[in-house]
Amino acid sequence: MESLRRQPTMASMESVDLALVLAIDVSASVDYDEFALMVNGLGRAFLDPDVIAAATGGPRGAVAVCALFWSEGQDVAVPWQRIAGAGDGARVAEALEAAPRLPRPGATALGEGLVAALRLLAQCPAEATRLVVDVSGDGASNRGRAPGPVRDVAVSGGATINGLAVLNEEPDLMDHYREAVIGGPGAFVMDCADYADFAEAIGRKLVREMRGTFGTV
Repeated sequence: MESLRRQPTMASMESVDLALVLAIDVSASVDYDEFALMVNGLGRAFLDPDVIAAATGGPRGAVAVCALFWSEGQDVAVPWQRIAGAGDGARVAEALEAAPRLPRPGATALGEGLVAALRLLAQCPAEATRLVVDVSGDGASNRGRAPGPVRDVAVSGGATINGLAVLNEEPDLMDHYREAVIGGPGAFVMDCADYADFAEAIGRKLVREMRGTFGTV
């Protein structure tokens, strides 16, 4: 496959160490209280000094981040943002916490979500050293195209897909993520018991992704 790296045609950002798509499950298995815990947890992560230090600690001193909500449809919750300091992280946190729940809840169309995430990676307005999709969800794919072939396309195009499996609905979800979702250099999956634990887990995951200290767990 042709590389996902591109020459940006939109207004360009300065180069970054990492282009990161946060691909967030908003399917019907995620109720509204769980959705609030998830987006608020993500928002708090971008206020965490450890996350900001990881985002700014590379040779280029910055990362680019966007957020995608996915179910049977997909919607860009936060467009591409460059994080080069605490103020940038605060703006991303505010945007995440204000994002409406779109698209409407539906089935867990994980493969379709990955396709949308790869499209966003290809549209990143910054030249990036690394390309990563960060998938989080609480269920295995049950609608639309299978995620495994999409994962393989991502890997052949130079991207890494990592996962955060929320185990409150499906205790064996880690196995599905390992087999059909994650891939690429140093790809890994982490877990958390439920959405109450999401904020702590996603913070650790972001630090690991931004630092590039990968390794399967």
